[in-house]
Amino acid sequence: MTIMPVNSGQPKGKFRWLIIVGLIVIFLAVAAALVLSVGSWTIPAAAKQMKNPVPATEEAVDDGMFNYMKHCQSCHGADGDGKSGRAAELSVKPSDLTDAREMGARTDGEIFWQITHGRSPMPAFEGKLTDTERWQLVDYIRSLAKKTDAPAKP
Repeated sequence: MTIMPVNSGQPKGKFRWLIIVGLIVIFLAVAAALVLSVGSWTIPAAAKQMKNPVPATEEAVDDGMFNYMKHCQSCHGADGDGKSGRAAELSVKPSDLTDAREMGARTDGEIFWQITHGRSPMPAFEGKLTDTERWQLVDYIRSLAKKTDAPAKP
């Protein structure tokens, strides 16, 4: 009497192949989700509608500049162009705050929400700065975009 093996190598090999393909698909899906979550801000509609209660006076812009230099400059750069020494080390390139078109597309409420809540690698400033200080940062950031919009001097 000849005893046949219960399981030949064929089905086991196909099963391993399916597991490998399945793991690759799962890995790619997780990687894509991670890239998408890091690449875009999800800002609530109510935040987009918020109006800045702090007028952009010279004093407010100066106070915003002080907090920018203390908390934001190391990543966004001294000029706000996103080209700091740390920028290359970060997993997400810092925004160019001098880009008038890009900044003009954002409401004050959106910028305030981004400063307040952060997103990796940018920290949240809700517990570090008061509401007024964050609105002053919005005023200062707006001034950065306006400066680059000015005509070049001869």
